[in-house]
Amino acid sequence: MVTKSEKPTLFAQFNRARRRWLGALVATGGVAALGHGAAVHGATKSGPKHRLVYQFNKADEDYHQHVLFSASEVLRKYNGNIDLVVVCFGPGIHILAQFPQRPVSKETEQRVAALAKQGVEFHACNNTLKSLGWSADDLHEFAKVVDVGAGDLMELQEQGYAYVSW
Repeated sequence: MVTKSEKPTLFAQFNRARRRWLGALVATGGVAALGHGAAVHGATKSGPKHRLVYQFNKADEDYHQHVLFSASEVLRKYNGNIDLVVVCFGPGIHILAQFPQRPVSKETEQRVAALAKQGVEFHACNNTLKSLGWSADDLHEFAKVVDVGAGDLMELQEQGYAYVSW
């Protein structure tokens, strides 16, 4: 015979049932979330890809060369096993323009185009475009317009991108 002190209380029974239910939910939801995350972020069987975002907001040619060289070297080091984004806003947006209003060297134009062909994403701040009186049509085809460049940097970091500011 079970004594009153050995008999599980209604609250204890509820807690056990709740734990079993939460455990099942986490197990099934966790598997689904992991599968979804792998598909969204391009994870490989050997592990997730690296993710890196560069802030690009200056018109200085030396700055252009340093940031683009760094992006090229990171791409080379990780042998394509990286998602790389360059978020351009302010004076830096001119590297994405078909007809920039600030000086952009041929070498910079060629480097940007080559990186884009290798899968590097270039994001252009729509606020900057508006301030210049530009639209997406003024940019190279590979440029992706985002609402707010700084907001894009934040959202990418929330998605696991490491952030580099030069």
